[in-house]
Amino acid sequence: MPKTPARDRVLDAYEEILIDTGPGTVTLEAVAAKAGVSKGGLLYHFGSKDALVDGLTKRLIALNDEDLERAKNADEGVVRYYLRTAVTDVTMNHALYRTNMAIIRLLIHEPKVADAARKCGQDWRDLLGEHIEDPMTAEVVSLVGDGLYLRAALGDPTESPLLRHVEEVLARLGA
Repeated sequence: MPKTPARDRVLDAYEEILIDTGPGTVTLEAVAAKAGVSKGGLLYHFGSKDALVDGLTKRLIALNDEDLERAKNADEGVVRYYLRTAVTDVTMNHALYRTNMAIIRLLIHEPKVADAARKCGQDWRDLLGEHIEDPMTAEVVSLVGDGLYLRAALGDPTESPLLRHVEEVLARLGA
């Protein structure tokens, strides 16, 4: 198995620290140690904490864009993909889920992170709107997906009666 590039290991370590202990515990030294690189190696890829934030933000957008493409090509359709992965991304500890959790830890500290998170959410709402005729129904589906994601992140059972009910409603709406 090929070794993960140092830049990715640094971002992985940064995510892990953010998720486990929050932004107040992030130091360049701690990130370097967790990534298994020297501080100089970290600084080669990310010259500051701000550069780490930028790197994580770019990762979020790239992972979200990849997920949007998977949704567009999903046999089950965009809407069902969105709702299903709202649960499975969490329960399978998907890369996008880990990045989202790290981003959430930064939201109140970094306005540019909030901008990137809003952009990702808007991209999903736009895609759902292309596949659900009624704009209000598309918004409700988006909110249901957000709720399923949060419930799964909090450890609620993944076999939600709500998800089954939403599937039935979508079938009746032809979505």
